[in-house]
Amino acid sequence: MSLGSLSLVLHAHLPFVRHPEHEDFLEEDWLYEAISETYLPLLLAFDSLAEDGVPFRLAMTLSPTLVTMLRDELLMTRYARKLDQLCELGAREVHRTRTDATFGALARFYRDHFETLRRAFHDRYRGDLVAAFRRLQDAGYLDILTCNATHGFLPLMQQVPEAVRAQVMVASNHYRQHFGRDPAGIWLAECGYYPGLERILAAERIRYFFVDTHGLTDATPRPLHGPYAPIFTEAGVAAFARDPESSQQVWSSEYGYPGDPDYREFYRDIGWDLDLDYIRPFIQPTGDRKNTGFKYYRITGKTDDKRPYDPALARERAAVHAGNFLFNRQRQIEHLASRLGGRKPVVVSPYDAELFGHWWFEGPWFLEAFIRKAAREQSTFDLVTPLDDLRENPENQVATPPMSSWGAGGYAHMWLDGTNDWVYRHLTHCARKMVELARDFPDAPALQRRALNQAARELLLAQSSDWAFILKTGTMVEYAKRRTQEHVQHFLRLHDELRAGTIDEGWLAQLEGRDNLFPELDYRLYRLG
Repeated sequence: MSLGSLSLVLHAHLPFVRHPEHEDFLEEDWLYEAISETYLPLLLAFDSLAEDGVPFRLAMTLSPTLVTMLRDELLMTRYARKLDQLCELGAREVHRTRTDATFGALARFYRDHFETLRRAFHDRYRGDLVAAFRRLQDAGYLDILTCNATHGFLPLMQQVPEAVRAQVMVASNHYRQHFGRDPAGIWLAECGYYPGLERILAAERIRYFFVDTHGLTDATPRPLHGPYAPIFTEAGVAAFARDPESSQQVWSSEYGYPGDPDYREFYRDIGWDLDLDYIRPFIQPTGDRKNTGFKYYRITGKTDDKRPYDPALARERAAVHAGNFLFNRQRQIEHLASRLGGRKPVVVSPYDAELFGHWWFEGPWFLEAFIRKAAREQSTFDLVTPLDDLRENPENQVATPPMSSWGAGGYAHMWLDGTNDWVYRHLTHCARKMVELARDFPDAPALQRRALNQAARELLLAQSSDWAFILKTGTMVEYAKRRTQEHVQHFLRLHDELRAGTIDEGWLAQLEGRDNLFPELDYRLYRLG
């Protein structure tokens, strides 16, 4: 019998970025890079494990905005074109480096890598990655979680409970539409929790959510097992806590595996290194440089003098690190089992999915190697999902976590400081106006209903925590500011036209065509009591 459990959780999310008004839009690359570098490699790793009969259980968020984009015909057409460009660049790089013994082999590696991804996208998955993930869930390998509809940071929305409820209800309904079942679990955006939120989750039949470590250790009353067993909130929804030890070993670029000198250097890319005329067809149409995904150097160390990347060596290091991670989890769970007094510990290890492949190119290799080693070489612990743990342990302590998040500082600092605090007075004002609209237009005719539903979409899009986060971190600030302002302005114009009875149907149709997520959305959820 195993002594405890390990629950790996991958949180896959991107903000909704879709610009049909532009033929090429830089921020759409966030999605295209994540597909090539994270979602396709993870799918191929999971499918390889399943085909080889390796048993595994893993929880994974697919946020509603990400699912929407992965099933958007325009975006997937554009991604297919980007993939063709990567394969073309691979062929050119093989030719350019044909006499170079070091970089020639690396160019052939990338050419083969991207051609493999293109075949997988078109032939294996038929352009529908959501269906591929759903098949893995239906086969019993994954538990797919939902997330707040647009990744809104709920602790800063609680002044308008209807807005919080809308984020959860829209997400749950969207999940049912795409996965054919109720969502068992939810990844609260940024692990943002506040007391009372669990009642909204329970109303949607959600069984569990996650908090950062201090969300459980500081709960009232103090949990007997610390962060190594879930607690039940008074509404019956379970809270699982992040394990800091396993998180740091994988996540930290300074102390964890991704900083190994043999791994690929993220910040050196031929989009910046090669002659502009040569690379111009593969960067922005303006001629501004950007990453291409062809990175020829390893981390090496804290030096600008980087050594050439060796994929075979890096894969060997990933296998070594997988073995080390397995050893550490065995010792950790052995220790915890001796301390918890009869309750098997569950170590919850959550990560942003985009770490695996995008930031840490070798991450999918590491994950696959770890799962294979865990299935073959040990019996100390079981790989489980949080739902598995609840089924095995239906009785748990009742407690109430405090308001918390997994952001820097543990509370709301990342989403509420001098760089972004201006956002919330507008979001709160619009949320209150949306509740009033839903109350005052209970049975709207067709055109009004379209405007009301679009107003709800614009509010949801403005509430994305991604914009406040970007404003705080200082990357792509102008885009985040513009997205926030535009969605607020769109909402207010729709509000005023609805009140005045002067809806501009042509402009409304343009909004519906661009901000086209959640077609099933019903604005009346904002007036539910």
